[in-house]
Amino acid sequence: MSGTATPLTQNVRLDGAAATLEQYRRTGGYRGLERALEELPPEAVQQEVKDAGLRGRGGAGFPTGVKWGLVPMGDDAGQKYLVVNADEMEPGTFKDRYLMERDPHQLIEGVAIAAYAVQASVAYVFLRGEYHLAAERLKRAMAEALDQSYLGSNICSSSFSLELHLHSSAGRYICGEETALLNSLEGKRATPRAKPPFPQISGLWGRPTVVNNVETLCNVPHILREGVAWYRALTASVDPGTKLFGASGRVRRPGLWELPMGTTIREIIEDHAGGMRDGYRLRGLLPGGASTDFLLPEHLDVPMEFDAVAKAGSRMGTGTMIVLDDRTCPVQMVLNLERFFAQESCGWCTPCRDGLPWTVRLLEDLVAGQGRAEDLEQLGRLCRLMGPGNTFCALAPGAAEPLQSALKHFLGDFERYLPRQSEVA
Repeated sequence: MSGTATPLTQNVRLDGAAATLEQYRRTGGYRGLERALEELPPEAVQQEVKDAGLRGRGGAGFPTGVKWGLVPMGDDAGQKYLVVNADEMEPGTFKDRYLMERDPHQLIEGVAIAAYAVQASVAYVFLRGEYHLAAERLKRAMAEALDQSYLGSNICSSSFSLELHLHSSAGRYICGEETALLNSLEGKRATPRAKPPFPQISGLWGRPTVVNNVETLCNVPHILREGVAWYRALTASVDPGTKLFGASGRVRRPGLWELPMGTTIREIIEDHAGGMRDGYRLRGLLPGGASTDFLLPEHLDVPMEFDAVAKAGSRMGTGTMIVLDDRTCPVQMVLNLERFFAQESCGWCTPCRDGLPWTVRLLEDLVAGQGRAEDLEQLGRLCRLMGPGNTFCALAPGAAEPLQSALKHFLGDFERYLPRQSEVA
């Protein structure tokens, strides 16, 4: 056992190059896959991941082993697929790119183990189109893995075989939603599907399919190699394992760090990101990328774990926070985000297709000095209309989160854009 406290980044090289297959093997690479194939039936692999408590690292935090357990098993289950969601387009998020560029074999091993666990014979990495370096390094690592029998027919001399394909996407935010991703992979318009049926029952080309995030799958080899107890001991949090946490904005050292789940926001910002730059003061932050609610300085001691961040009024999301300083206008910051979300809407449902452009127009009028007090009420109403349960997917509800929380915490900033009564007269 390696016993490292930072399993996800243990092979990251200081020169920025990708870890080679030889380097990956030196730290126990592919031993988790070998153990799974030699010692464990697929259902036992599912159970180990369940027991480890791994939750999805793409944003939703759904238990990974539970998701795998929803896939039909048995000889009569037919063709099944595993799809890697590597279409990382959440503003402020760059963790998956880091893992793919620096340690591609870690992802490949995770894919192979997950595919074995659900008995999928074909897997796809659905990669963001702009990630050219990640694509280059993944292709090279896939060729190495195929040559060494970690992919292809009869992997590691077992009866399990897996085809792995790399698909560079057209690059739309909506493809972060798993059913829109599947439609895109099939060559269709990237729009969400109605659920149920869920992909685990009817996914890619109507067959049972598991869609997992890059970082999620990168945890799997370590669980299989080092064991459940080791993985759960990596953190004192209720959520086991480590997480790649990031910070961007006017902090001294923007970046990404692998830390135990449950690390506080304060430690991430003050210790790892170096605190705020000289002359700037922390005013708020989006804890998990652009589609999360603002938290305030009073929340600095909140641990970055799914339930604790939710209790504080936001979501942990991708765990890569965007820091708001006291010199940046929260209204214009939110306007910038809403423009992005409006552009990326697939147009499939009315609240998203019409609500987001309407939101942008109201905010643009406001910052141009042409807003009205009732526009602020309308913005709040739009947030409710775009909320959970009113749309096909989570794009519009996510887009509403930074706006609704900005209206709550920074209402004075919105009101300062309203024309004074004397100017109206």
